[in-house]
Order: sequence, then C-alpha cells, then structure tokens
Amino acid sequence: MNGIISINKSQGMTSHDVVYKVRRILHTKKIGHTGTLDPIAEGVLPLTIGQGTKISQFIVEKEKEYVAELSFGTKTDSFDRTGQIIGQADKIITEDELKKTLLLFTGEIEQVPPIYSAIKVDGKKLYEYAREQIQVEIKARKISIREIELLHFEFPNAKIRVACSKGTYIRSLCNDIGEKLGTFAHMTSLIRTKSGPFHLDKAISLEQLEALSSEEIKQHLYPMDFPLEHLIRVDVQPFSAKYLLNGNPLIQKNIVQNINDIPLCEKVRIYLNDEFKGVGLMENKDYYRIKPLRLFTNQ
Repeated sequence: MNGIISINKSQGMTSHDVVYKVRRILHTKKIGHTGTLDPIAEGVLPLTIGQGTKISQFIVEKEKEYVAELSFGTKTDSFDRTGQIIGQADKIITEDELKKTLLLFTGEIEQVPPIYSAIKVDGKKLYEYAREQIQVEIKARKISIREIELLHFEFPNAKIRVACSKGTYIRSLCNDIGEKLGTFAHMTSLIRTKSGPFHLDKAISLEQLEALSSEEIKQHLYPMDFPLEHLIRVDVQPFSAKYLLNGNPLIQKNIVQNINDIPLCEKVRIYLNDEFKGVGLMENKDYYRIKPLRLFTNQ
C-alpha cells in the first residue's frame, strides 16, 4: 500500500501514537507523519504510507491553517493550558485593540519557539533542557503568516484562524500576542484545519479507519502525486525508462515537454507511461537538465 491517508487526530494523542495505531490497522511498518501535532492539538495529520514516505518532505513544507483559542491574563511556561502558570495580569483587552494587534503578526516575522518543543540545540531537545531546568538560548526563526483572522472575542477569551508557513508555533504566537498587548496570554485549544491540500472535512478519525475493510481503506488513500499537483509535470520518453530509474539526470531528448519552458530551480513531477515516478529539480549544470530528487521504482 502506497500513498497518503489524512487522519483527523484527536486530543490527548501524540503524533507518534497515531502512527503506531495506523501501523497496526494497516499491518505495515513503513508509515510516517508530515508535521507534528502536540497532544493538546487535534485535526489534520497526513500520514505517508509505503513509498509515500519518500515525499513527506514535500508535504511538510506546505502551508498550514489552524483555528486556535487563547485566554488573556495568564502566562504559562509551555505557552498553553498544559503548562505551569508563571505570570498573571489584570489588564482588560478590547476587541478593537486585539484586531489591530493581529495585523502586526502578518507577513514574514521572527518567532522564538517555546522551550517545551522538540527543536534541538547542541543535539538536545529543548523540552529536555526545560525538564532539567537548564537555561538555554533559543534563537528566533523566520516564519510567515499569510493571514490571521479574529473569529470570536469575549474577554478574556478569543478564537483566531491562522494561515502560516511550516515551523510556526501557534503557542508562541498566542504568547506573543499577549505580550504585544502589554499583558499575558496562553493557548487553550488548537485545531489544524488544513495541511497543504489536505482539509479537515476530508480527514478520517482512527475509529472510522479501524472500522473499515482493506478495500474501503484504499478509498481513503490519496495517490502519491496528490500533494504535488502544484508542480509542473514532465513526461519521460519511454526509451529513457531505464535511464530515469537508474537516477540519471534528464535532458531534452529524455523529456516529452520543452525543457526550456521550466524555470530554473523549479521542482517537477516526473511521469513515465502516465505513471508517477518521482520528483525532480530543474537545474543548469553547463546545460539544462532535470535532476531526480526522489524516485519510486516499485509501486
């Protein structure tokens, strides 16, 4: 079985818990997830199955969308409701103030990840430093927030929708919003509603998946090229099949389309006899060619 299944993760489970359960349901070990969801979070968690694991990196880098709830007046060490309270404030925030502040977080910004995260510093995960109460410098990282919308506000609680780049910590965003308003805030709930082309209304719960037959499960399996439909398609000439499957760079004589129409440094979808075979990169090494990045030789 090769492809992607979009799981609707429930609260209380780690992403690895989900992978473990799906391995048991599908009777296969080769399963990976495409972006961690904390136990407090729920929603879309695409899982790559079989050879689909080879395209995980291309799903991870896609835009994500979340609906988060935050509460003003309290700061926690984890930036969410699971942490220890480390600060409190009495300042009252108005809806107008919040809307104006949210605008400041759109575009490319720098964000400091929470100490309770799996990011590594000097080979050690940040949450390990936190548990050992060791101070460590956490460097800010560039992220991009395309859109942030206030869905509901009733002080001290607010609900926001965020469309953002990979690597964005919504917990940190909630904390930073509070700081920008001169108070404290922490995240109380989080739902991932979209991960690349995968949407919440099309995701399946573990309970639903477990109740399906093998044939019914296949109906929920997305083909491996589904999350790559935004990439330019190139078709390999049939006589170049062996050349491609050996991992060699492809030049014009190997490709049906005009290779000069493809922008440099652009990733492409590679097909052979109308069958998806992998992902390549358009480059110019003295001549125009497509370098295979990931190939699927046996599907």
